[in-house]
Amino acid sequence: MKKFLVAIIALVMALPSLAQLPSVQLKDVDGNAVNTAELSNDGKPFVISFWATWCKPCQRELKAIHEVYPDWQDETGMKLIVVSIDEAQNAERVKTTIDGRGWEYEVVLDPNGEFKRQMGVQNPPHTFIVDGKGNIVWSHQGYTDGSEEEIIEKIREIIGE
Repeated sequence: MKKFLVAIIALVMALPSLAQLPSVQLKDVDGNAVNTAELSNDGKPFVISFWATWCKPCQRELKAIHEVYPDWQDETGMKLIVVSIDEAQNAERVKTTIDGRGWEYEVVLDPNGEFKRQMGVQNPPHTFIVDGKGNIVWSHQGYTDGSEEEIIEKIREIIGE
């Protein structure tokens, strides 16, 4: 029995804990301060997508999500926060791109790549899902047509728990 308890304790300790968002001070496209550790969605899941204006797969992913975003929001209450990794001199280009495409996402600028580094992002697009408690519960790098469906399926799973 003692060996069994030791094995159970070791197994529980080996399970990975859910990661929380790191605290990095950034700005949104309007120049307002944003602490990444305080990103939230009133207790509902949200998606963080790292992207860049020069990244074609990023553009395709955000366009595909844009087409279904109102439905996703109505169904689940989720929201999308996009984090631009464009350099500081391209901040206006980020705003122009977002506005020009009619994307109604929250936009955060990470011109020095600090948040990107702390989240372990190598290349965009890189997408994370954060549950209503602030835990990072899913991560995916890259984009292929249709892979946005993985995002909504995972959000449905989280809400169903």
